[in-house]
Amino acid sequence: MEIATWHLIGRLLLAAGLGAVIGAEREFHNKAAGLRTNTLIALGAAIFTLLSLLMAQGSTADPTRITSQIVTGIGFLGGGVILRTGLQVQGLTTAATIWVNAAIGAAAGAGQYRIAIAATVTALFVLAALAPLDTRLERAGRAEDPSSD
Repeated sequence: MEIATWHLIGRLLLAAGLGAVIGAEREFHNKAAGLRTNTLIALGAAIFTLLSLLMAQGSTADPTRITSQIVTGIGFLGGGVILRTGLQVQGLTTAATIWVNAAIGAAAGAGQYRIAIAATVTALFVLAALAPLDTRLERAGRAEDPSSD
């Protein structure tokens, strides 16, 4: 099945746009991976997914082979934003955001628009709406932990 050029462009633009939305949220909160990084992550995942689908057309090749390597490769990028200072670990949410963002880009690249959009909305909810709850839970945990003094 041939994918029309405008469909290819639409998938890439959707991936970039959704990545930019997540990146803007991260940029607003001054996180290491912001607007440009998240846009490029989603776009790159979409490109690899599209290439995988296109190269497998008309052959017995497995179209999931390239796409599955996105998971491995993005793990390396996510690992680069995780920092450990003493007993404290920072950057786990940013690393997880990078991972989810790559999945969103792959979904857009595969033409799974509903999944890509729903995942973006869900990720934004997790990043924005759950942050205050996370802060409150951390404070409550520190108040109950006698070793935190």
